[in-house]
Amino acid sequence: MKRKDFIRNAGILTASTLFANTRVFGFQSEFIRVGLIGVNGMGWSNLNAILKVPGVQCTALCDVDENILSNRVEELKKRNITVKTYIDYKDLLKATDVDVVIIATPDHWHCLQMVDAVAAGKDVYVEKPIGNSIRECEVMVAAAKKYNRVVQVGQWQRSQQHFRDAMAFVHGGKLGKIRLVKAWAYQGWMKSIPVLADAAVPAGVHYDKWLGPAPKRAFNPNRFHFNFRWYWDYAGGLMTDWGVHMLDYALIGMKVSDPVSIMAAGGKFAYPDDAAETPDSLTTVYEFDGFNVQWEQATGIDLGPYQKTHGVAFIGNNGTLVVNREGWEVIPEKGRMEAVAFQPSKDNGLDKHMVNFITAVRNKSSEGLHAPIEAGAHIAIFSQMGNIAYRSKKKLFWDKNKRTFNDREADRYLAKSYQNGYSMPKV
Repeated sequence: MKRKDFIRNAGILTASTLFANTRVFGFQSEFIRVGLIGVNGMGWSNLNAILKVPGVQCTALCDVDENILSNRVEELKKRNITVKTYIDYKDLLKATDVDVVIIATPDHWHCLQMVDAVAAGKDVYVEKPIGNSIRECEVMVAAAKKYNRVVQVGQWQRSQQHFRDAMAFVHGGKLGKIRLVKAWAYQGWMKSIPVLADAAVPAGVHYDKWLGPAPKRAFNPNRFHFNFRWYWDYAGGLMTDWGVHMLDYALIGMKVSDPVSIMAAGGKFAYPDDAAETPDSLTTVYEFDGFNVQWEQATGIDLGPYQKTHGVAFIGNNGTLVVNREGWEVIPEKGRMEAVAFQPSKDNGLDKHMVNFITAVRNKSSEGLHAPIEAGAHIAIFSQMGNIAYRSKKKLFWDKNKRTFNDREADRYLAKSYQNGYSMPKV
């Protein structure tokens, strides 16, 4: 075959293959085109992970901080990736060259952006916790169902094999009767938040768009970017930041969902005078039939249970299984079972999570998702219950049918009051 004929035939084959892929995937392009809303921190990590998946292309970035946005554009240019940029996420959602949206904004924005995204016909990868209230989580599940979109939640530990292996061991029964499950996050690198005065809004920051539905207030550096986590207007502290990861596996291991009761105690014990609102120390007990689940959190120190910064421990009559992001092991009760030596993690959970998500997008089906919207909503609600018990200072009982507590004061925390002309989405 002559060279020009070979090139012509190869071009026909390539074009027909891409056209076939377009037909199978149902997109206007042979690529799945991704738009990222919230380009700092975890959003950037998510984008880098999803771009490792073959057939994925980034076409758009959106952020209310033009400084970070421009930096990310330059970083992508160095990789020969050119993108459109947006300040308002609604403009990105109108783009015809975006098939999938990653939402990695502060928690108080997740509900509005996710509902708008699925209503616009986009599939969504949304960071955890999916909502900043119980009612937001419920609305998000309803929206994904109504618009029939694929929604994966950023609980990437669900894609790690060693967690699955550990759960299989728990379910195998060798630990004997499990009486207590401990889950915890001791985060020594999260230091005290110094008190800072309100300040002028930095140049390039669209602060009103950052606040969104949260209460209007002057700009303060403490509440911006990463540290938003420690303020009730925008998030729920370590309970919702790390609790959704660790408590998720407590429930998976025990095959349970709704607790009988919830009680919590804690406070700003380590740093009583710093600028954070959420507790730096907290213990929460969820009562189930026949066992309890206990959550512990602490900022500024690392020596958690079993000398691990984070983890889940299933405490049975025969022994205890301890698992975290590094691996798992079994510590036996003397003479009752064999020990299991530490089994280290051997994979990249975030990378695998993105492969799982894109596979579902291509199949146009949520079946097989490792962290579907229902799972993300359930554990976010479960974590919110712990915060509500702490804030109401009462032992609470949850009515899973009415979706309310047994206490009117506690029920005040079921939903956030939307401000600045925004309203809770209705589905």
